[in-house]
Amino acid sequence: MIRRIGMGVAFVLGLLVAPLPAAAQQAGKVPLVGVLDAGARGDAARAGRWKIFREALQELGYVEGRTITFETRWADGRLERLPDLAAELVRLPVDVIVTAHTGAALAASRATRTIPIVMATGATDPVKAGLVQSLARPGGNVTGVTSITGELAAKRLELLKELVPGLSRVAVLMSSNPEMAREMVREIDATARALGIALHRVVWPGASQLDQALAKARLGGTGALLVTPLTAVVVEHKLIADLALKHRLATAAAGREYVEAGALLSYSASLPALFRRAASYVDRILRGARTADLPVEQPTRFELIINLRIAKALGIAVPQSMLQRADAIIE
Repeated sequence: MIRRIGMGVAFVLGLLVAPLPAAAQQAGKVPLVGVLDAGARGDAARAGRWKIFREALQELGYVEGRTITFETRWADGRLERLPDLAAELVRLPVDVIVTAHTGAALAASRATRTIPIVMATGATDPVKAGLVQSLARPGGNVTGVTSITGELAAKRLELLKELVPGLSRVAVLMSSNPEMAREMVREIDATARALGIALHRVVWPGASQLDQALAKARLGGTGALLVTPLTAVVVEHKLIADLALKHRLATAAAGREYVEAGALLSYSASLPALFRRAASYVDRILRGARTADLPVEQPTRFELIINLRIAKALGIAVPQSMLQRADAIIE
C-alpha cells in the first residue's frame, strides 16, 4: 500500500497556451507524435507516465485519433536497438519525437537534425551529452526537460548514510558506458569522501551475473547499494531489488518503480511531472515554436519515496523526521 503525503515539482519556466493555428486545424493535418522509450512496454510505471503525457495533451485540447496521433517504439531495455527504432520514426515521418532516457534522445538526435525532439527524461547533462548548446538556448532540434543526475545520486548516498546505522561501505551499480557515467561518479566520489564511505564499484555485469557480483560486494563488508540511473538496465529493477534484499543491501535508486519493486528508497525528480511538462513542449512545437528557442527545464523540487516494509525486513528504523520529509511511503 502506498500512502501519499504530497509531492510537487516546480519548474523554472512556464509555457503559454495559445489557440491552434489555422494550418493545424485543416483536414488532413493531424500531427503524428513519435514516442521512443528505452524501457519495456510491459513496465507499468513507464506506461503510467506516458498515460499522463497523453492526458496532459488532452487537457491542452488534443483529441487522440482526431487532432493528434502517436507512434510508439520500445527498446525493451536493449539500448542497442534505439538507433534503428529512431530511424523508423524518422522515416514515417513523425512531426515530433518524444524520448525517455538519455540514450533515446541521443539516438533520435543522430537520426534527424530537423524533426523536433522533446526529452521527457534525461539522466545525463544534455549540454555535456552534446544534445543542446545550452539549457537556456538549445540551438538545435532538441529541447525538453532533464531529470538531473550527479547531485541526486550524491543525495541518495547521503540518505543511505542517514538511514543505515554504521554504514561505511556502499556498492555502486554503474553503467557499462564510462563516458556517460563520468560526471555522476565524480559527484558520488566527492560525497563518499565527505561522509567517510568507501565505494565498491559494480559495473553492470548482466542479469545472470548480478547475484554473484552483489554476493562478492557483501562479502567485502558492503552494507548498501546505490543504483545509478545510468545503469544500462532500464527493465531490471525488480531483479536488482530482489537480489539486493537477498544479500541484505539497503538499496537507493531513482524512480518509484524501484521502491515498489523492493528498494529501500528513491530520491528523484517527480517523473510523472516531467512527462506532463513534456506535453507542454509538444504543444508549443505543434503550434509553431522553434525547438532551438525553447529552454531546457530542470526540476527544482524532488520526490522522496520510502519502503517501510523493506526497512523493517532489513532491521532499519526510519527516523520520524525522514518520514515527515517523504512524499510517499510504501507500507
